[in-house]
Amino acid sequence: MTSTSLPRRVAPLGVLAALVWAPAPGAAQLPDSIPPRDTTVFRVEGIRVQATRPVTTVGGASAIEVDLDSLALPVAATAEEVLRALPMVHVRTNSRGEAEVTVRGSESRQVAVLFDGVPLTLGWDARTDVSVLPAGAASEVTVVRGLSSILHGPNVLGGVVEMNVGRGDRVRGESRLTASIGGDDRRGFGLTALGSRPFETDGGTGVVRAGVGFRDSPGFPLPGDVSEPVPVERDLRLNTDSRIVNGFLSARYTADGGAWGSLSAASFDAERGIAGELGSDGPRLWRYPEIRRTIVAASGGTGFRDTPLGRGDLEFSVGLDAGSTVIDSYATRAYDEIEGTEEGQGRTVTLRLLADHTLGSRADLRTSLTLADIGHETREDGESTDYRQRLFSLAGETVWRLVDGGWGALDGLRLSAGAAWDRGTTPETGGRPSLGTLDDWGGRVGLSALFRGGDFLAHAGLSRRGRFPSLRESYSEALNRFVPNPDLAPEHLVAFEAGVTSRFGRGEVQVVGFRHDLDGAIRRITLGDGRRQRINSDRLESTGVEILISQTFDDVEVGGDWMMQSVSLTDPGAATSQQPENMPERAGGAWLRLPLPAEAALTAEVEYTGPQFCQDPDSGGDVQLDGGTWLNGVLSRVFRTASGRGVEAQLSATNLADTTLYDQCGLPRPGRLFQLQFRVF
Repeated sequence: MTSTSLPRRVAPLGVLAALVWAPAPGAAQLPDSIPPRDTTVFRVEGIRVQATRPVTTVGGASAIEVDLDSLALPVAATAEEVLRALPMVHVRTNSRGEAEVTVRGSESRQVAVLFDGVPLTLGWDARTDVSVLPAGAASEVTVVRGLSSILHGPNVLGGVVEMNVGRGDRVRGESRLTASIGGDDRRGFGLTALGSRPFETDGGTGVVRAGVGFRDSPGFPLPGDVSEPVPVERDLRLNTDSRIVNGFLSARYTADGGAWGSLSAASFDAERGIAGELGSDGPRLWRYPEIRRTIVAASGGTGFRDTPLGRGDLEFSVGLDAGSTVIDSYATRAYDEIEGTEEGQGRTVTLRLLADHTLGSRADLRTSLTLADIGHETREDGESTDYRQRLFSLAGETVWRLVDGGWGALDGLRLSAGAAWDRGTTPETGGRPSLGTLDDWGGRVGLSALFRGGDFLAHAGLSRRGRFPSLRESYSEALNRFVPNPDLAPEHLVAFEAGVTSRFGRGEVQVVGFRHDLDGAIRRITLGDGRRQRINSDRLESTGVEILISQTFDDVEVGGDWMMQSVSLTDPGAATSQQPENMPERAGGAWLRLPLPAEAALTAEVEYTGPQFCQDPDSGGDVQLDGGTWLNGVLSRVFRTASGRGVEAQLSATNLADTTLYDQCGLPRPGRLFQLQFRVF
């Protein structure tokens, strides 16, 4: 099953975030006695909040916030399907079968993914396969398209995906029980059960949430004009079958005095194939007989309290990210002769400490400390190799309320500034030369201004941050397909963005311009013997604009998004490829949601991806992939039972026109797929 990608819509101006923003005229007041960390979000009241809404976050970095309950997702959905449904977020499946996330001109290792405050991208590969994260675990997902804060930890250059499970005051506290079952026209099947239950004690309140999902798919449908070099059943992409089980458990408790604690865990277990590159003389003929991932996050905080110097709070997050993979390499596309096996076991332990405190009446100070210990063991042909990396980050930022309470047309003006110091060491490197001790610094400054009683907000932000090479980039051989490069150097990104968000009637528009300059960009090249290696490029530059718009006419909702960027790569003269890989310069879409009688609704979407470049899997040369348009639709209806429960029936069509689009060379996205599912709530 694949995501319906609906609704890819941006709703009215539900949220504008600034840093501990005092209420402006016409805005909702927040009680001074309870200023938790979530009050960094400034809310404009009086309008209807829908599924996805643009956000302008701390210090002037644009973002998108989504309520998962309102998305049309498949049964047993993963974070991949959620992110594919969002505007301005690019998700692709790579040649290892992993789902990568990029925003703007970034690379997937530059985008941080946090699970209840625990950074999952601090691992062996420095990126997160979002296809192994159960979507039902998250109460909300926020995607920051720039760098909103210097406090997220090391290796965060541009873009942050935050999955709040037990953290945050917006965790739902009502009793709920939902169950879903569904299938598709290629004999895929899935089911999900989710539940939550609140509880009270003499000293506070809490909520427990849990869920489990199962999905069995025979594979992805081939687009109409794509064929496999060997016979396949039911026009399915060869070796793309999968069987997954995932689940989560979360508990949160908040004491009457404001202190809180949460414990969240999620687990994923799967067997799945990996599509081999079409048109390649030496494709990756791999399968995962085993993929396992378990994430545990414990968090807590004091809540804001009076101190001798004002008001402040403390928070902590401790995380364990453990996983194992087994990859079998096959001799032919018949997948009947294993010629090599690679086993990997990883464990990453992280600790984050955060502290906030007021600086007089017009400023605040925030600090963070992040520690990560990354261990990985690779076993190939009976030989075991150990790797270890340790990362450290210390950061602080201040926010100044320069204008408070109105000054002519200006309702508020906020300035934020921060700095960070990062350090990385590699004490175990599998017998190869160590990267040594690497130190780097980061900084950012942002400005946000609110006008017209909250109807218009302007923001701008400038940041500089570095990323240390991951263990896999420097040392992995990947079943003899890569040549290690322990001489990799850190990459550095200088990013700027500026934009405006404005409400008009029952709609809004957001326009953001951005510029990224990435020095020492780490990318792969193909060597003369066909193997690949990662090197530092001289520079990767991207400049672009993003536009989000939505409007409601009575009960009809319409909207769209559009991104244009120019990306250029300056690489060493010896590199065969001279084009940035997997970075379309144009992308966007439009959507329409039409209510129908009898609690029915029709949602239609047009999704466009422009041309992009990829590297030929054999020669390493540049290949231009054509762009194209997907047409998606969802027809749903809610039925009410005598007991008061609701049953929602949903029929969806993905890629209705059966358009061929490629995630990278030789790897087409799925063809036309119809899904039918029922949800009881």
